[in-house]
Amino acid sequence: MELRPGLSAIVTGGAGGIAASLAGKEVSKFHSSLTFPPVLFIKCDVTSTNELAAAFEKHVQTYGGLDICINSAGIATPVSFYADETDGSESWRRAIEINLIAVIDCTRLAIQAMKAGKKPGVIINVGSASGLYPMYADPIYSGAKGGVVLFTRSLALYKRQGIRINALCPEFVQTELASKIDPKFIDLIGGFIPMDLVIKGAYELITDESKAGSCLWISNRRGMEYWPTPAEEEKYRLRPRTSRRKSPDVIPFNIQIPPNFQKIVVHTLSHNFHSATSVVRAPLRLPLKPDHVLLKIIYAGVNASDVNFSSGRYFSGSGGTDLASRLPFDAGFEAVGVIAGIGDSVKHLKVGTAAAIMTFGSYAEFTMVHSKHILPVARPDPEIVAMLTSGLTASIALEKAAQMESGKTVLVTAAAGGTGQFAVQLAKLAGNKVIATCGGKDKAELLKSLKVDRVIDYKVENIKTVLKNEFPKGVDIIYESVGGEMFDICLNALATYGRLVVIGMISQYQGEHGWQPRNYSGLCEKILAKSQTVAGFFLVQYAHLWQHHLDKLVDLYSSKKLKVAVDPKPFFGIHSVADAVDYLHSGKSVGKVVVCLDPAFSPRHPKL
Repeated sequence: MELRPGLSAIVTGGAGGIAASLAGKEVSKFHSSLTFPPVLFIKCDVTSTNELAAAFEKHVQTYGGLDICINSAGIATPVSFYADETDGSESWRRAIEINLIAVIDCTRLAIQAMKAGKKPGVIINVGSASGLYPMYADPIYSGAKGGVVLFTRSLALYKRQGIRINALCPEFVQTELASKIDPKFIDLIGGFIPMDLVIKGAYELITDESKAGSCLWISNRRGMEYWPTPAEEEKYRLRPRTSRRKSPDVIPFNIQIPPNFQKIVVHTLSHNFHSATSVVRAPLRLPLKPDHVLLKIIYAGVNASDVNFSSGRYFSGSGGTDLASRLPFDAGFEAVGVIAGIGDSVKHLKVGTAAAIMTFGSYAEFTMVHSKHILPVARPDPEIVAMLTSGLTASIALEKAAQMESGKTVLVTAAAGGTGQFAVQLAKLAGNKVIATCGGKDKAELLKSLKVDRVIDYKVENIKTVLKNEFPKGVDIIYESVGGEMFDICLNALATYGRLVVIGMISQYQGEHGWQPRNYSGLCEKILAKSQTVAGFFLVQYAHLWQHHLDKLVDLYSSKKLKVAVDPKPFFGIHSVADAVDYLHSGKSVGKVVVCLDPAFSPRHPKL
């Protein structure tokens, strides 16, 4: 809601404290053009429904309606509830009536007044940080404010009726209410909150049309932060069933099943993908096995690990002789396409619907896979390919290996690449400060567009120097995919209790002698000294989480909370795959590198 002359607001508890500041001219600091009409003071006991109703009626009669309601009246509990030998009507019961029940009653009356006036409105219920975490000195106050928070958040859907209801939860402000708090505790949390910051928070909740059912936590330690973070909210939020649970739409695409098809196979073990692979033609054997699906591949994703696969590194535990006996084997990790055929036992999938796969053999025009490996999607688009290996690695690794919370400093290396772009955005959505490294102006611009807090272009700045000077206390979470010297820099920049998650080491994948392991002497002593964690992450071992996290990424993308960058360089046809792998390792790519294996499906090129 835009603050402008002619709007009216009712503020409870306006005789002092936060409410007095919100009702006064201090608000003009944030909107200098505002003029203030005469203030109408109404003496009212907020625990009396009759007196409240009369006050709201008087306001509407005086100002012709109600635009903003700020419910701020509140008291501390004068006597510990367990020490109170009365019925509590003058102590803890009254505190609940003022701090919670009166807020509910005022919200009810405000909604009625706004709906009667047929105008949009904003309601702010002043809670407290004590409603987000326990206040041991006053559990009644803490419990009541916790009720205010959840009551308010449960009213988010009133936005559909033009009424936005939000909660403002500051830590302690220097008011009469806070004068009874132990000064040592106030010092421990960073001192009193400036009143200006509280007013700024209220102004944001009034003017930001996207905020409904939101809870704004204000502290000196963390500034203004919305609670809970999206990551925490995901743990309990129930979402409507997506289209994948229903009968998926049939893609209008005429699929001709040929007698044979082309695919890429590894015929020689080498980190040089070009020399290790070749395009071959294979027969398309029908009928399908009863539990299998035939997928017509439209887009395939290119990954840094393609060169590890072509060298045989993913067949761990195999000796040289046994490994060579596996040749030739199919290449490619991920793709999206259209189901061209199903086995007799497959009942939950239909021909003509879109699907994604993350199985070996994705560099092919067709592939046959067990139906359990099919990940239904709405459309076979390149953005979906980006969400597979790259997006899922970021989403699952940050949740499981990094154990990411909010309020942390997160560093993402190679951040403009396929997986880095997801890591920086998911870290930001979770309420963290994000640092990102990249090489080149175009990559830096992409990361700035993704709202990264600090972009370090190593072609312009020294990463080690920036981290040392600007983040002297270290980084809490590091999402690392470069390896080599970058790993050393990251390890030295890790904060006490920090977690460094290794999802790859692209700088070590190629070379004259292939992947050469590095010797990290002193690693144990270094992480022991600061209680740090260095964790590895390999996506294959988290297959049970793929569908859930893919749905989350698709939801974020569909709601425009997540951007997906696909590198604009076009690669068409099976014969372009090796060139695409070389392009990825050249360091020139921005976003996810994708190969279109069937240009007839869509004329549009992948683009940023």
